[in-house]
Amino acid sequence: MGKANILVVEDDSDIQQLVSYNLIKSGFNVTCADSGEEALQILDKEQIDLILLDLMLPGKDGMEICTIIRDKNDFAQPPIIMLTAKSEEDDIITGLSCGADDYITKPFSPRVLIARVQAMLRRKQEKITREQRPENKSIAIHSMLIHPGRHEVLVEGKQIHLTATEFTILEQLASRPGWVYSRQQIIDKIRGYDYLITSRAVDVQIFGLRKKLGNMGSCIETVRGIGYRLKENKG
Repeated sequence: MGKANILVVEDDSDIQQLVSYNLIKSGFNVTCADSGEEALQILDKEQIDLILLDLMLPGKDGMEICTIIRDKNDFAQPPIIMLTAKSEEDDIITGLSCGADDYITKPFSPRVLIARVQAMLRRKQEKITREQRPENKSIAIHSMLIHPGRHEVLVEGKQIHLTATEFTILEQLASRPGWVYSRQQIIDKIRGYDYLITSRAVDVQIFGLRKKLGNMGSCIETVRGIGYRLKENKG
């Protein structure tokens, strides 16, 4: 396997150079963009394995660019880590809800940045590995067909495009219908035990997942004071 290609979308030249230097030092290939519009052009021409996307950009901001990328519905979208100087909970939640898979607030430690990038790429590689396992079986429940290997969800035969985080949550809930998962268990599954994220951010991911599933979204039940579960029986 060759080096992963990371797209750094950052208009601050000092931060762009700092991030690029540390990524290259850690063995990654790096492509840089000074604006969201330039990033979209690069994505159309190059194979990108992960995007580091600044929130505050000239022209279209990071939220808009993230939404545009996710709306393309490509079958193999790269993970997106949002870089933001805004550490308020609402800004973080908005970033995650528009399709970002992770976030890092400025100022940040280069070591933490590299660790987050490596963790996200491991998740991507694990998905590829699952695809190569013949024993990896689909989950059929209600009118949904969830195929972990292909990272594919069909609702009444129609493909639904989910982010990596949304898919992981749905797969977790569907693997044991009726079983209640706490918000912390969901956090541990999608982010890892050392990841700091609020329960409210999990609620936002569930909200987005329900919306994308349409009528099937009602099958994801809120268990007050505990977490979420997927109904065993529809209705």
